[in-house]
Amino acid sequence: MNRNDTENEIERSIAHLNRGNVILYPTDTVWGIGCDARNSEAIAKIYQIKERDSSKAMLCMVSDFTMLKKYVQVRPEIETYLKKMERPTTVIYPEVKGLSPKLKALDGSIAIRVVNDPFCTPLIKKFGAPIVSTSANLSKHPNPSSYEEIEKSILERVDYIVNLQTEKITQAPSRLIRINEDGSISSLRE
Repeated sequence: MNRNDTENEIERSIAHLNRGNVILYPTDTVWGIGCDARNSEAIAKIYQIKERDSSKAMLCMVSDFTMLKKYVQVRPEIETYLKKMERPTTVIYPEVKGLSPKLKALDGSIAIRVVNDPFCTPLIKKFGAPIVSTSANLSKHPNPSSYEEIEKSILERVDYIVNLQTEKITQAPSRLIRINEDGSISSLRE
């Protein structure tokens, strides 16, 4: 990635996020659809774009552990565990504050990933808040493994498409773990 191209795309993406728009962007896993994780109207638009039931929670991404700790309680052993993970890992936390209630599961939990990506990390850091990240597919359709596999209806419905990494073949979705009330960890997706 060219640094100037990346910086330009970050600026354009932030302008759209600030307006409550929905972006299509490359993540550390699959291509994602995203918006400001605090903006309930933008989140509702993502549910419409994906034709997804609003009772199915979506995850959001943060740039680092400092940002994560603004929204959820992170015990030191969980932070140590996550820092050891070699592949992207999304964590379901039992409680959250400051994010849209539309992101919460029925039990009040929320899924958040600390992202490590040359585009997403600086985007989120500069934006200054978490962004939604849900796979760029219609509900009940397979995740696209490349930009070319994203359905036309998705491309037509988002407000902005990031023009980076369109040739990249994406990895599998992130690992998914849950922090249980007793502090133990359950693996939900490897």
